[in-house]
Parts: sequence; C-alpha cells; structure tokens
Amino acid sequence: MKPAIRFVSAITRSAPPNDTLPLPQLRKLGLIYSSYRFAVSLFSMLMVYITARADSGASLPSFLQQTTLSFYVLLSMILLGLFYVVNKHMRQQLAFGLALDVIILSLLLYTAGAPDLQLTMLYMVVVAASFMLLHSSQALIITLLAIIFVIYQQFFYAIANSMSLTNLGDALLMSASFLAVGGLSWSISQRLVQLEKVAARHAKEVERLNVINQEVITQMVNGVIVIDKTHIVLANLAAYQLLSIPHRPSPTLPTTSKSRTPNDRRRLDSASTAQLVDFEEQLDEQHPQLLQACLTVAAGQSRTFTYDLPAVANVSVFGKLRVQIIPLKDGSKLVMLEDLRREQANAQQLKLASLGQLTASIAHEIRNPLATISQASQLLMEDVVESCHPPANNVTSLASDTDEHIAANHELYKMIFSQTKRVNRIIEDILKLSRQQQANQQPIVLAEWMPAFLENHFQGHDVFLRVKTQPTISFDTHQLEQVLINLINNGLRHSSYAHPHAFVEIEIYCADNDVIIDILDGGTGVREHDLPHLFNPFFTTDQAGTGLGLYLSQAFCEANQARLLYVPEHTKTCFRLIAPAINARIHV
Repeated sequence: MKPAIRFVSAITRSAPPNDTLPLPQLRKLGLIYSSYRFAVSLFSMLMVYITARADSGASLPSFLQQTTLSFYVLLSMILLGLFYVVNKHMRQQLAFGLALDVIILSLLLYTAGAPDLQLTMLYMVVVAASFMLLHSSQALIITLLAIIFVIYQQFFYAIANSMSLTNLGDALLMSASFLAVGGLSWSISQRLVQLEKVAARHAKEVERLNVINQEVITQMVNGVIVIDKTHIVLANLAAYQLLSIPHRPSPTLPTTSKSRTPNDRRRLDSASTAQLVDFEEQLDEQHPQLLQACLTVAAGQSRTFTYDLPAVANVSVFGKLRVQIIPLKDGSKLVMLEDLRREQANAQQLKLASLGQLTASIAHEIRNPLATISQASQLLMEDVVESCHPPANNVTSLASDTDEHIAANHELYKMIFSQTKRVNRIIEDILKLSRQQQANQQPIVLAEWMPAFLENHFQGHDVFLRVKTQPTISFDTHQLEQVLINLINNGLRHSSYAHPHAFVEIEIYCADNDVIIDILDGGTGVREHDLPHLFNPFFTTDQAGTGLGLYLSQAFCEANQARLLYVPEHTKTCFRLIAPAINARIHV
C-alpha cells in the first residue's frame, strides 16, 4: 500500500487551492449525478422485488435490505430536490451524497450475503464522481472510505466462512482500481477546471471587448445600422440623431460582472429588442425610401448613394446623408450614415483659407491707393469750403456761376469720398475672412451667453430674447458674435424702414437634436425672386450694404457645422440658425 499512499499524497500536494469546477458547471454535473443516484436507487429497489417475485424459490428481501433501499430512494429524492431548490452549499450536499452512496452500497453488499461484482462496480462511479465534483482532499476521503468498506467485506466473509485468497486478491485489485479510477478522474477534472478557467478568462475578455466596441460605436459621429435580412439588429446613437428619431435610454447593468444577474441581462436584452423594434417602426414611418433602399440591395452587393433628409415637425431642417451599404459575411448588411454637413464645413474651411490668401495678397495693393484717393477727396472738399468762405480782407466777390461750379465740385468730391468709404467697408468685410483662422469650437450655453452678448453689443436697442430651452451648442464664440451682429443689425435696419420703432426678436428652442435660433424682425422681408441670390457674395438690396454680411454669416455657420436659412413661410422676416445640440434639455 506504500505506492498507493505516495500516489495519494502526490495528488493532495499537487492540487491547487481551487481545484473544482465553477459553480454553474458544478450545479449542472451535480444535477446529473443526483438524477443518476435517484435512478439507481429506484432501479435497485425494483430489481430486488422483481427478482424475488420471479424466482418462486427465493425469499423476500430482508428487513435490513428493504430499509436500506427505501432509505436510499428517499434520500436520493430529497438530495435531487435540494439541488433544484437550494443553490447554496452545493459542495457540502455533494460530499454528503457521495459519502451516503458509499455507505448504502456497503450495506447492500453486506445484505447480499456474498460478494457482488455489480454492486462493487458501482463504487467506481462514486469514486470517479467524487474526484470530478469535490476537492481532492474530500474525494480522497471518499475513495479511502470505499476501499476500507470493500476490503472489510472481504475479510468479514473470509472469517465468517472460509479464507479465500481469490476473494482477498479481488478486493485488493478492486482497491487498486479505485485508486486508478480516482487518479484518472482527478486528472480529467483538473483539465476541465483549467479549460473552464481559460474559457472564463476568454469570456471576460470578449465581454470587455464587446463593451469597448459598444462604446466606440455609440460615440461614433457616423450613424451605424446593421440589418439582418429584414430586421434591424443594431443602431447607434448617431443614427437616431441623424435621422431625427427619438432615442429612449436603455437600462444599465451593474458595473461589475459579479453583481450582474441573469435577470438583469434578460431585462437588458428585452429592452434593447423593444428599442430596436421601435426604431425600425419609426424608420419605416419617417424614412420609408431609405429603409426600402437598404432592404432592396442584393446580398453580397454594396451601394453608396446620397439621401435627402425631409423636413421635420414644420421646421426647415434639411440636410443630406451619404449612405453606404456594406455586406457582411453572415449575410447581414452594415449601413453607414455620414452627415455631409461636415464635408461642407471642411470645404468651407478650405474656401475661407483660399479667399483669405487671395485677399491678404491684394488688400495692401488696394488699400494704399484707396487711402490716397480718400485723402485727396477730403483735401479737395476742404479747399472748396475755404473758397466759399474767403478771408475778411478779401474784398473780391465770387461770381454766381463760379459759386455754382464750386458747389458742383463739392458734391462730386463728396461722392468720391463716400464711395471710397464704401469700398473700404467691403475690403474690411473681406479681410475678416483672411483674418479668421479655423473655427475654435467651444461649448456655449445659450441661455447664459446670449443675454451677456446682447448687453455688450445692443444695449439701448429693442432686442427681445425668448429662450424656451436650456441648450448647449459647439461654436466659435467670435464667429457666433459676428453672425448674430450681422443678422441683428440687418433686422434693426429693415425694421426701421417699415416701422417708426425698430425692434428685433430672438427665439431659441430645440427641434429633435438641433438648436434653433430665429432672428425675427418686422421688415418687409425678402422678395421671392431675390431668394436664390440671398447668400451670394456682393448681393444686396440695400444701397448702404456691402452684400457680404449674409455671405460671411453663412460661411461662419458652415465652418461650425451649422446652417443659416431664410424661412419665407414665417409670418415675420425670419433668419434661422440651426446648430447641433449638446445635451439639450427641452422644457415643454
């Protein structure tokens, strides 16, 4: 027995502290073995009575045998029920059940009256199961208990009847078989434990990567939609925003994976499914052409097209999306939505840079002679004024025709001076483009920023502000100031033409995922035939204007991924600035 003892001690020393399967797998195997125990106990009881009834000469089972089998069936049923009801102390239940198996099998072997190879073979299953389900030290105790009972039975029968070396050799061989089966089972169980640990690490890594992927997809600027044949299985937040579809926040799971329960995951999956179904219904209702175009693309084929966004909720919010449909290996389709406003903003930046380089190169050449002409016209006007008011000692009077000639020259010089000032204003407006660097966008809380802006630039003017929301936009503050100054000054000027008391109204509100800033005035508005040329450079209907205010305002808006529109259907003269919202809180 010394080699067996050394083998057992080696198993004990080499066993890691946590050498059993994880609880979910342990529960599954425990249920399987508990079901096996109940089936064996029930089958053993039935076979005893069937054998006794079939053999008329055989006696009925003894009282000890009947009691043992009945007790075994009852305990097997109780242990099976506990595994379904109680999730705690599974290892203690398994250890108790396996020890009970060894004791019951030993009693059955004793009541059989002679060595029974079939009952003895059942020990093998118990020993193998103990090394699969228990710690190595507990499994070793179960195995040694089985060996002791088997050898004791052989010695008991040898003493009670006659000494049989064959029976003794069978017992020793059976004991060695128990150790061999235990060693093999222990080796297999350790491999399973290692595989489970590797699988658990891989599962955690996959879960971590999945969380990262979900976060990356959620934070993407481009919209992402995945269509599996006929249903949408994924849609990120940008897709909701670009398509102006309301987004319901999903329930969140606990931050640590240990605190997440299956109910939490099922609740999250159910909410996500309902959210996707609602998104698909909204997409089919608001953008049927887009959905149909995505569904009609043949499997394995890709397609790229431009989709014009329709007006939403009576708000002039128009835009274009580049839609790219990419086939995936599993037969589904990846739909990428890209807002072309960003490309327009980049193109506007390049246009501003090019215009800036052009104006910077010619500004010096134009302004120097312009300054000379302006100065010369001022000197000529001063000379005319002095000629009209000669010194007191000059007794010579000017002729009437000479006075008229001088007055005419004074008007001509005055026209020259005013036109040079006009040209200078045009150059100043153009130079704003060359001086303007790339848009330095910053978060702007309009409800706080707008009153301070009006106080600084329009104090004493009737500019009325109505803020219906508390939105935040991303905009270059200097450029936003220039845009609003141009729009408000235009409104005040044109309102003064139509009313004796000029005023401008500013309304700020949200439409879906955009912030709307309406600049309203009581002027006569823009004539219909002037609408196509409204934002063209140097186009103006006001003789005092340069025709660059609206053009520069629209250029600055596009550089900040915003839009500037004229709304002809409004009851008042309305210029509308539309900018993407950042965490807008809408108050109804």
